[in-house]
Amino acid sequence: MTSPRKRKAAPAPPQSELTLCFTDKAQARAAVWTSLVTRKVARFPFPVKGRIPNFDGADAAAANLMLHPAFVGAKCVKVNPDAPQRHVRKALLDRGIRVLTPTPRLKGGFFLLDPDEIPKQHYWDAASIKMGGVFGMPIPLHALPCIDLIVMGSVAVTREGKRLGKGHGYADLEYAILRELGQPPIPVFTTVHSLQVLQSFPTSAHDVPVSAIATPEELIEVLDIPPPPDRIDWSLLSAAALEEMPLLTELRSLEHKS
Repeated sequence: MTSPRKRKAAPAPPQSELTLCFTDKAQARAAVWTSLVTRKVARFPFPVKGRIPNFDGADAAAANLMLHPAFVGAKCVKVNPDAPQRHVRKALLDRGIRVLTPTPRLKGGFFLLDPDEIPKQHYWDAASIKMGGVFGMPIPLHALPCIDLIVMGSVAVTREGKRLGKGHGYADLEYAILRELGQPPIPVFTTVHSLQVLQSFPTSAHDVPVSAIATPEELIEVLDIPPPPDRIDWSLLSAAALEEMPLLTELRSLEHKS
């Protein structure tokens, strides 16, 4: 395939994008989910509402993302477990890059997919949500490797680097966990359909921005990346959330020991 065009500034979005500005996160998410379905570019699993949506061209978006020079020297990349980024996880394994993937809702912590330990014919299987735990090795927080890059799934993004997930905050929390463990600020990337690139929507202090956005048609570089969070805001976590995610208790234990 031909190389994507890198765009650092765009005076006007292409017609394939939604051209609406939103003042409410929920409305922005709903508009994207509806648009993907009505334009018939949403792909399994369904319904897309409430998910990081899978989309037609997710494989092409992943291929464009892998053309970014940041991936050339990467040794370990953290990738979300959702369906559209399965192509990213497979591409990383093909390159010999280890993949750190969180379990859904962080209930089981993290798994490490090591391409040296997985038969090549099973890379696509290992990159799936269901089989990641079969081919991957569970990694406790104190043994997490150094992460070079992060790939997050998104419901919506802007060309200025703003990102919206599905609304539960797990990807943002995972980033904050890495910072709490002493990892430096890590570049974050995403793959989306062009319909997921909006003009504007509100964000919060704990929302993680992205450095680059890959669609099936282009690779968008963000010039002025908003500052990422540098810690967990424990006040935002309910007692139920702490009970649901044992690794948060593990993290607090590590902090107390240090």
